[in-house]
Amino acid sequence: MVIYTHYNKMGILEDGTMRNITLFGGGNHKFILLNESEPGEEDGIRSNQYLILQEDSAVLLDPGGFGVMPRVLAEMLRYTGPDKLRAIVLSHQDPDIVGGISTWLELTQAPVYVSKIWMRFLPHYGIKDMERFRGVPDEGMALDVSDGFKLMLVPAHFLHSEGQINVYDPVSKILFSGDIGAAMMPPEKDDPYVDDLSMHLPYIEGFHRRYMCSNKAARIWVDAVSKLDVEIIAPQHGPVYRGKAVGQFLSWFGKLECGIDLMTGSGAFRKAV
Repeated sequence: MVIYTHYNKMGILEDGTMRNITLFGGGNHKFILLNESEPGEEDGIRSNQYLILQEDSAVLLDPGGFGVMPRVLAEMLRYTGPDKLRAIVLSHQDPDIVGGISTWLELTQAPVYVSKIWMRFLPHYGIKDMERFRGVPDEGMALDVSDGFKLMLVPAHFLHSEGQINVYDPVSKILFSGDIGAAMMPPEKDDPYVDDLSMHLPYIEGFHRRYMCSNKAARIWVDAVSKLDVEIIAPQHGPVYRGKAVGQFLSWFGKLECGIDLMTGSGAFRKAV
């Protein structure tokens, strides 16, 4: 049974807690910020899980760690059931993305897409049978979910993971960006959207300078993403970018000195200019 009664149109629970937000809801196609986990559920860092729906087919993006799995499932059931999942996409190998995947594999027959370089890594999460996993090639790929429902798996390597993939939905024009654009937000900051990058920079600058590999990797990604028609950038952590903030973020990130650009010796990093 699908339940909507406890949510208002902005995705706010009756007790004021923000959970599900429909980022795009045109016709039979929806892109939903499915569950913004509470900071205590992921060791102080909120994580986002996303659900893309078209008619009776659904795709789950970065389902999350073991601790958030029950909540993510409960929120997903408001829209669809595990039997309707046609794919699960893992942007990379981190435990806050993959930690709960063994339980999801018991609930659904959906294939799981992840960069091919992490196929040998995932069994360490207690996965014994890798038959359901699909290795995404370095150049990315088109994902045909169902008839008339297609997504693009876009390379985002070394940002921060050596094998990260993004997901672009051409119907909603939303780019799920994994850790790119991720923000470390204090608990009192609960706005789900970024409309002006200048106000948001304090929450992303330190993370991106340390966790992103290099400006070369950033520029390659920005060049590729700029060829897409992106109206929203939806990261794994923190609020989503919309409107002018999308272009502002791409311009900022494409010029960012980060990672090995800042190394001056073993364990030594210079301050960014």
